[in-house]
Amino acid sequence: MPALAWWGRDVGFGEELSMGAGHHHHGPSVEETGQSPDFRKKLWIAFGITAFIVLVQLVGTIVTGSLALLTDTFHALTDASGLLVALIAATLMLKPPTAKRTWGFRRIEVIAALGQATLLLVIGVYAAIEGIRRLVNPPEVPAIELLVFGVLGLAANVVALAVLASSRGANFNMRAAFLEVFNDALGSLGVIVAAIVMATTGFLQADAIASLFIVALIVPRAYLLMRETLSVLMEFTPKGLDLAEVRRHIMELDHVLDVHDLHASTVATGLPVLTAHIVVKDKCFTSGHVAQQLREVQKCVSEHFDVAIHHSTFQIESADIAAHEPSVLQHQL
Repeated sequence: MPALAWWGRDVGFGEELSMGAGHHHHGPSVEETGQSPDFRKKLWIAFGITAFIVLVQLVGTIVTGSLALLTDTFHALTDASGLLVALIAATLMLKPPTAKRTWGFRRIEVIAALGQATLLLVIGVYAAIEGIRRLVNPPEVPAIELLVFGVLGLAANVVALAVLASSRGANFNMRAAFLEVFNDALGSLGVIVAAIVMATTGFLQADAIASLFIVALIVPRAYLLMRETLSVLMEFTPKGLDLAEVRRHIMELDHVLDVHDLHASTVATGLPVLTAHIVVKDKCFTSGHVAQQLREVQKCVSEHFDVAIHHSTFQIESADIAAHEPSVLQHQL
């Protein structure tokens, strides 16, 4: 008995029956068509502002010799390069899928975010080492000049944040861009506080402490972003989706004997996918019950779980076919 598959659409389910894999879509959406919103205008504005911040803070670092401002300058430089990468990624993400690139360039946003997170971690480690060294031997830093450059940096960052705020949750790429500018704004705030403390108390270690404060902002957030992007690239199960629970739900359907080769992953933001082989009784292939079973499975994975799966692929097969399939993994769900 051959393995069967169904290609389902909202209009006229079961329009096409073929050998292989069955796919499920709930109407055209951003996630399913592979098209992404165009955020390039916002990214261009944010990139221009951040590049301006880099130039201003670079001059300020030369004038004041402040480690906090130097750290924030490197941070802003990382932001600018990250936003440039985000711009490139946003452009590539708009390219439509092709026969050779079936998801288009949707995953480029994940790669871009990973690169930005890596750069932030490198800068954070350097600033931490230098900050600790300056706690022991603090250099003289002109506080008033430092305050001026800190205020300029903060003002520019606030404008960039306002531009990116409404789109910060759209995808990994925009989230990384917003995160970098937000962290840089907090860094500028740290520079301002350090300048005020040094001007009023003469406590020179305030500069190094501000630098370490900026590091404390950079590293944890960069780590979390890196972990999430790596989980996508490693094709781990989407967060919030319990595959054991998915299998249990499918097994409760009529005439289902087994579920194996159950896999779930995330292509890009808002685009989780799921595949499985479903073993049913032989009589289902002659009674026409297979179509109903497939509808029920697709409805199950798209409605019953915290993560709605609108792109699913199921192979319906007999017990005989399942018994003769090679095992790809030693342990399979």
